[in-house]
Order: sequence, then C-alpha cells, then structure tokens
Amino acid sequence: MTPSREGHLSVAVSAHDHVQGPADAPATLVVYGDYECPYTRKALAVVAQLRASLGDQLRFVFRNFPLDEIHPHALQAAQAAEAADAQGQFWPMHTQLFAHQKALEDQDLAQYAALLGLDSARFAHDLETHAYMARIRSDVESGMSSGVQGTPTLFINGRRHDGSWEESALAPALARAIASHSA
Repeated sequence: MTPSREGHLSVAVSAHDHVQGPADAPATLVVYGDYECPYTRKALAVVAQLRASLGDQLRFVFRNFPLDEIHPHALQAAQAAEAADAQGQFWPMHTQLFAHQKALEDQDLAQYAALLGLDSARFAHDLETHAYMARIRSDVESGMSSGVQGTPTLFINGRRHDGSWEESALAPALARAIASHSA
C-alpha cells in the first residue's frame, strides 16, 4: 500500500469493503469510523438521512478506524462487527454498536449477537481468537495511508471531505459530486 496523494483515498472501494448502495452510484462516501467515537455516531446519523434522501445516487462505505488509545472498547467493537459480518449480519451489528455506544463490554457484545440471532459460540470464538484483526488492520492501514488521523474522516469520490460532516456541509458536497458525475 503506497501513501495517497494528499487528500485522496489510497485504497479504492472493493468487494472487501462494507458497502450500502449501488456500485454505479454517482457519489461514493467512504467513512473511516470508530464505534466508540461520539462524532462518528453523529456523522453516521447524518449519512443515514442523506442515504434516505439520495437513494441510489449514493454508495456508502464504512471502514474501521478504532482509536483504541482513547476509546478502550473501539477495537473489540470493530471485532464484533467483523464477527457479525462473517455470519451475514454486519449492518445490523453496526447499527447496534452505534445505538448502544456506551455499552460495549464483552457481555454487551454477546447480547447484541444473541439479539441478532448469531451463532453465539462462533461469535465468542471469533472474538476470543481475534479472527478478524487482519481485516481491521487493513482498514486502519488504508486510512493511515490516506491521511486519516481521527474519526470520522470522510472521502467523497476518492477525495477527502475537509468540511463538516453536518448535513449543512455534507449534503451540498454530495450534491456537487453527483452533479459533476452527470456532467
């Protein structure tokens, strides 16, 4: 992985990513986030609203960037999301983790897995053995090579969005990306 040009995504969106929306959407929004970061949670609430209004014009990608030195549960939460992904439940677990951001202890994660109907033994084993650490490290490395230093960090069509993640700034930036794609 080579460092990106300043302000550009170093690793293109691929089948490796967690994606919502069509591959041919005119705007792709990549968010590097941390499950324990309150700003990531707030940004993703805005993204959910924009996804609802933009529909198939927006492809959303979430990449893990746990800031475990300041958020002690972030890495384990990312592992829980990846363990859920192995059972086809990434997005429901993603939603649970952000909805219950202040309850990310191991017993909480096990409770969310049970709520989602996951194989509890498999889920617990995946967490205990750190089965998906390579996947998480890959996201972190791609973020670091793209210049990510904190969460949330957003990229629109491969370029870092240096404006606010609030709707007043993000909605127009996505509208410009959509308009420039159709031009």
